[in-house]
Amino acid sequence: MRLEARKYLFDIQQAADSIAAFCAGKNFEQYRADEILRAAVERKFGIVGEALARLAKDDPEVAARIPEHTRIIAFRNIIVHGYASVDDRIVWGVIEADLPALRAAVRELSGKTG
Repeated sequence: MRLEARKYLFDIQQAADSIAAFCAGKNFEQYRADEILRAAVERKFGIVGEALARLAKDDPEVAARIPEHTRIIAFRNIIVHGYASVDDRIVWGVIEADLPALRAAVRELSGKTG
């Protein structure tokens, strides 16, 4: 695996882990009421999606091993470019339903790089 691909995986893992840490012990109502938390989570999802988009260009085979990688990139585009229409329920749903699988896939891929 190329060095750049490793860097992108590291960035994805760090950002995804941050989202999980930021939201640990929180519920949707707390998330929705906390503007700083929402901004931090959206920023980290932006990093995840951007790093994954770059990984897909640099090493498509590695990116393809991350489940739903194209949806993750599309989600990033919505958060960054469609910021006025970001639905907090959707973001929270991604945190609860999709973030654990993303973290596991990236952790597995990262473990195979050393």
